[in-house]
Amino acid sequence: MSADQTRRSLNQLDKDLSDLEKKLADLAKKEADKTKRINDVQKSITKNTSASMMSSKLRQIQGYQNELARIIDDKAGINKKIAEKRKKRADTAVKLQREEAAETQKANKAQQAIQNGYERRIADLSAQIRKQLSNTKPPRHMYEESGHEEYDVFISHASEDKAEFADALCEALENSGVKVWYDALSIGWGESLRAKIDDGLKRSRFGIVILSKDYIRKGWTQYELDGLLQIEMTNGKTILPIWHNITKDEVQAFSPTLAGRKALDTAMFSTREIADELVKVLPGTGNTEEANEMEDIANG
Repeated sequence: MSADQTRRSLNQLDKDLSDLEKKLADLAKKEADKTKRINDVQKSITKNTSASMMSSKLRQIQGYQNELARIIDDKAGINKKIAEKRKKRADTAVKLQREEAAETQKANKAQQAIQNGYERRIADLSAQIRKQLSNTKPPRHMYEESGHEEYDVFISHASEDKAEFADALCEALENSGVKVWYDALSIGWGESLRAKIDDGLKRSRFGIVILSKDYIRKGWTQYELDGLLQIEMTNGKTILPIWHNITKDEVQAFSPTLAGRKALDTAMFSTREIADELVKVLPGTGNTEEANEMEDIANG
């Protein structure tokens, strides 16, 4: 029997107990009524009561006493049933606790198996990338630029977040002298989206991931995030997460790995403050200790 079935049995036992206790209360009222009637009849008998009236009242008392005896027998039967139901309920409650514990353990094992499979997949992908990088030289893509320009940050975001946050962050970073790969600036009319994104990913030192409800449900953002994770595993690049109008539970459901990293939250920091924090960790700014600290936090 599953925990759900046992839980339904427990609920039915609670209902049965409630019904029995109601019947017991009704019988108690009847018992009190019959006892009162017997007392009233007995009080009505006096020394002036005639023999015929006396006989009638005694028959009346006997009738009430017979009814009272039946009520007492019914109460005893219900009390017995209540005791049995309570014992069965206690046993069922213990059984439910065991079944819930077993189901929790089973769910934990399933979750661990999923996590182990995910880690094995990441390890396999990482090994494949390292092998490819060591054995082959990637061919030059027809859309690839001829220069060796490097970007400080790659901003991975959902298009729905541009107007509210991403555009302003890009502008604030550029005003601070940060070289930003941003699709609106880095992809021209007619150019290949995939090729330009791949090029931007491999040419960027850091990857800023703006996690939002729109981000976690889109395919392109998942493609960018997978690319950042693979580059980070191979080259030690750092992913810097920003939470935008999203809860920790939603991030946890999307990516336990990202949920475990320290992030800047747009609910707590302004765009300017976030840009200032990012500038502090960029190589070449002179803030080596802060850069190392942020990299440790992002990877931990």
